[in-house]
Amino acid sequence: MNRRASKKQNSYGSWIVAIIVVAAIVVAGVYLVRMAMHPDTAVTIPPTTLPAATSSSAPASASSVIQHPITQASSGPAPASTAALPALVDSDASVLDALSSLTSGGDLRSLLVPSQIISRVVATVDALPRQSFGSTNILPLRTPKGVMQTTQANGITLIDTRNADRYAAYVTVLEGVDPHALVAWYKHNYPLFQDAYRELGYPHGYFNDRALLAIDDMLAAPDLHDPIAVTRVGSHYVFVDPRLQSLSNGQKLMVRLGPANEEQVKAKLRMIRALLVGSQVAH
Repeated sequence: MNRRASKKQNSYGSWIVAIIVVAAIVVAGVYLVRMAMHPDTAVTIPPTTLPAATSSSAPASASSVIQHPITQASSGPAPASTAALPALVDSDASVLDALSSLTSGGDLRSLLVPSQIISRVVATVDALPRQSFGSTNILPLRTPKGVMQTTQANGITLIDTRNADRYAAYVTVLEGVDPHALVAWYKHNYPLFQDAYRELGYPHGYFNDRALLAIDDMLAAPDLHDPIAVTRVGSHYVFVDPRLQSLSNGQKLMVRLGPANEEQVKAKLRMIRALLVGSQVAH
């Protein structure tokens, strides 16, 4: 099967956020979307500077009015370390170790691209509510195995139910994440996320607000249980239904995960969101 350079492809989504907070989800996310609809594409992410946000997209996420200060997020378990945070440029090793310890299932370490982790997550989260993903250099996850599974019915190409199996490793990691511990870690390390957001091109924006907006957008994705028709355009698939094709990156991700995976991801996102805004969530 032919493979094309990733820079020639439109990219979509993954983590979910915040954060990793949605790095977990995002970890269960951005990359999944891109590869689900680009079956012949092998993506290689070089250790390069991530692209800054474009001026046309800045107004959507660069508000100087903070709606959800991170200090108002619900209290959780104390962070594992009270040591001073590393500089953003030096944070990869500690972030990778911490995230790997936050999940009891799957192998998150093998799924994450180990360089510029927080910057990739922040850029991905910022892109989730948009319709265009831009550069593939922002993606924080490695490609899922295999190619998109489709089936034919009356001359129509449909996403096969087996396609959801390709995301099993990501969903396993997500299911193994304790949202209380994840949000506590996120709160402790929030200055790094904010630094990455400023570097992305939002000197007056507040990343936690953007993360919550991304989560809300993904939670609003339609719950579809009927087979979804797709058509091949060049080297990738697009939804036949223009309403689905016009969804945001994050919502397309949710749809492509399949009903069962989408339900699991949304349940975890609701818990993470509740903790971020100060609501009580049962352990």
